[in-house]
Amino acid sequence: MEKGKDDIVKDLDAKVKSMKGYEAEAKLSIKTGTEVQEYDVDIWHSKPSFYRVSLKNAKRDQSQIILRNTDGVFVLTPALNKSFRFQSDWPQNSSQSYLYESLVRDIIKDKEATFKSTDKNYVFSTKTNYQNHNMIPKQEITLDKKNLAPVSVKLLDSDSNVLVEVAFSKMKFDAKFDKGAFDMKKNMSGAQMEVPTVAKENKPFAVLYPTELPEGMKMKEEKELQTSNGKRVIVTYGDSKKSLTLIQEKAKASPTSDPISVSGEPVDLGFAVGVLTENGVTWSHEGVEYTLASKGLEQHEILSVARSIYEKAEK
Repeated sequence: MEKGKDDIVKDLDAKVKSMKGYEAEAKLSIKTGTEVQEYDVDIWHSKPSFYRVSLKNAKRDQSQIILRNTDGVFVLTPALNKSFRFQSDWPQNSSQSYLYESLVRDIIKDKEATFKSTDKNYVFSTKTNYQNHNMIPKQEITLDKKNLAPVSVKLLDSDSNVLVEVAFSKMKFDAKFDKGAFDMKKNMSGAQMEVPTVAKENKPFAVLYPTELPEGMKMKEEKELQTSNGKRVIVTYGDSKKSLTLIQEKAKASPTSDPISVSGEPVDLGFAVGVLTENGVTWSHEGVEYTLASKGLEQHEILSVARSIYEKAEK
């Protein structure tokens, strides 16, 4: 007899509790801009709480690593020799589309999740708990019937358009990892052998603008300053009650690989992993450093603006 939804949920719960960890590979596609952005994602997890998520944009030589070990949570940007350290409960604090136990948690938590069984797969549709869940309120999770491994995850907007898709190509439960697999310095130097550190180039960069702003907000001013590191562009937006400031400048490689401690959370912007603080977010993308600071905006509003600043607006 075919298993029903409750049986599968029980099996998933038991699987997550009994597994020692896993190693997975996936392709992440972001479909919100004019061109689809694709990333190769490698995920390592060793119980109880060690993680290594490597995100690589194949086309653009960009790579970042999110690490969690006994020293905290780190975001590494190897090309800039830069690392941030957080005291954070990531990844427990929100949904993560490429972490198996996070997907299972979302399935278990949503009592109204819908379920269907196909020839080879089980498909769950659930609510999400993303930092910008108003943009992606639901997800469709497809699991392999044979071993309950993830096949794909689709993140949907309220009109059921797919904004982000994760397609898994490999899932190895109870994988074994080398001793230094989750070590910050080892990961930084290993990744730098693959991605060259940014040279001191003073090539001009293209100024980017958000394609989405909270209703009523307009550009107020744009100014360009010269610094020892080249140009710095400051664009301000606002309405009668709220304001936003976007700063862009050439990213500098850090002279030491000592992590910078920050109070905030690592945040997945899709095209980059940023640092989210109470009233702003910073990130690096294609050799440029971005800081978005706000007065009066909610975090999810700041994030939707940040997520819309990654390609040149069509003139």
